[in-house]
This record gives sequence, C-alpha cells and structure tokens, in this order.
Amino acid sequence: MEQPNLNYIKELSGNDKAFELKFLDIVKGEFPVEKQEYISCSERKDFKGTAEIVHKLKHKFNILGLEKGYKLAVAYEEELKRGSNKLKDDFLRVLVTIENYILTV
Repeated sequence: MEQPNLNYIKELSGNDKAFELKFLDIVKGEFPVEKQEYISCSERKDFKGTAEIVHKLKHKFNILGLEKGYKLAVAYEEELKRGSNKLKDDFLRVLVTIENYILTV
C-alpha cells in the first residue's frame, strides 16, 4: 500500500521548518475531525454528505503524497454522487494509513 510522506509539505515550505510544523499541525488537527465526519455520514448512508467530506479529505491525500489514494478518492466521490459506495472499504484503508502516519510524525 502507498505510504504517506511529507515531500509536498517540505517542497512547499522551502526548508522552513516552522512552516512545515505549522502546516503539519493543521493537517493533524483537521484530519481526525474530518475522518469522524466521514464515518458518521457513511454509516448513515448519506451519500451526498459522504461525497462532500471525501472531497475535503482528498486534498489531504494529495498533501501527504498519496497519488493513488487521491485517484481513489476522486473515483469514490463520483461513485457516491451516483448513489453507490463500493469503494468504501478501500477508502477507509487509506484513512487508517493516514491516521497511523500522522500519529508518528
């Protein structure tokens, strides 16, 4: 499975460690809230709400260097808009991977 990384954040920061830490703190603060919102919407089978939170989360995938995860999120968002959630388990695995990663950085 694809692993998150900080390459984008480091590139964006231009080696400004304070910026990197601040940016990472924002991701660490927002991600758990958004993950829980995703789970709540998904459990209610609120496809529209789930698609909206997937849209938000996919940008974090990009920030954390998850190219395949980002493509999965794009496909999943479109699928949800059509009233299907077949990619739900794959998407959740990416969320768990991110959650585990941000606990270590």
